[in-house]
Amino acid sequence: MKKIIFGFIPFLFLTVLNSCKKETPITEEHVYHGNINFSFSHNVNGLPLIVDTLLYTNAAGNLYLINEAQYFVSDIVLHNSNGTFVSFVAPNDIHYVDTDLPSTQHWSLPDSVPVGTYTAISFTFGINEIKNQSNAFLNPPESAMYWPEPLGGGYHYMKLNGKWLDTLSNVTSFGFHLGIGQIYAHDVINTDSITGFVQNYFEVIVPNSSFEISKNKTTSIEFVMNIDSWFDSPHVWNFDYWGGSIMQNQTAMHTVAENGADAFTIGSIQ
Repeated sequence: MKKIIFGFIPFLFLTVLNSCKKETPITEEHVYHGNINFSFSHNVNGLPLIVDTLLYTNAAGNLYLINEAQYFVSDIVLHNSNGTFVSFVAPNDIHYVDTDLPSTQHWSLPDSVPVGTYTAISFTFGINEIKNQSNAFLNPPESAMYWPEPLGGGYHYMKLNGKWLDTLSNVTSFGFHLGIGQIYAHDVINTDSITGFVQNYFEVIVPNSSFEISKNKTTSIEFVMNIDSWFDSPHVWNFDYWGGSIMQNQTAMHTVAENGADAFTIGSIQ
């Protein structure tokens, strides 16, 4: 089974005219291919993340630290300048990233990509409702990202764990966790009161992500998660207001999803 999908790529027909034996030329981008590797890094305020140190201040004035970031990126789409696109299917459609596991911060796709100019990269942050099914991952570290079954099942989109200095000068833990949200009858936060679920995954269109694929060459692209963006834009996040846990707070998770839309930029393309 081919593991790559080409969107709306027209077929090329070779026409032979008996009178002059003229052949329709086949352009290079329809014949030759290259490869692509992705990597993931994590910055705060433009500098590499330093974990476990009470070092950062967000726009709300909260002093905070990050212990770890764990998340899923899925359904990457490469947008070609000719109007076509390239996407990938299982098992190359979902990738887990963990700041504690360097091996997860590199994603080498085995599928070849047609040569050409690509104007943008987009992807889903998290996993969509079709693929986000309980027991899809049976082994760690992915299996440890499970989302409680009564809260919608499947898996966390992200666990961003850390601590902040609260108004009483206590260093307090937070679980900035994003996943499926819940609708509660009469705003009673109890699993027996759940009347529906909300999908909080979202599409990221990475700015300034144009690149070239050349014949028999591997292009390496670095994605940078700017962790401060989760707390600063477009909504100012105040830990003293939202508290340390947001898993059953759909308003909070919706705010997180909106803040995450611009959290990724390109570090380098080689």
